[in-house]
Amino acid sequence: MTEIDKGAAEKLQELQILEGTFQNLLMQKQTFQLELNEVKTALEEIDKSKGDIFKIIGQIMIKADKNTTKKELEDKKKLLDIRTKTLEKQELSLRENVERLRGDIVSKIK
Repeated sequence: MTEIDKGAAEKLQELQILEGTFQNLLMQKQTFQLELNEVKTALEEIDKSKGDIFKIIGQIMIKADKNTTKKELEDKKKLLDIRTKTLEKQELSLRENVERLRGDIVSKIK
């Protein structure tokens, strides 16, 4: 194997690792986005609710204080927003690295 081939092989291996990391990141982001949508929906339902509200804990449903539950959900929403934005920044960085590596590999192969 020539030096160029070794370099291309190393870059290719690095690219495969980065693409795996990128896929994991996208799955995490999707999970956070789904959870964020659930929290938003729950907050909307609390605002619509005129009477008592209940929440599920484990396998039981208990009566919950409306204001406390709303505050908990708002805090969770803030945290999920921060996590999602952080993942979006990481996604952008990884995407740039993947594209750079792809360009390097193509130039080494040619």
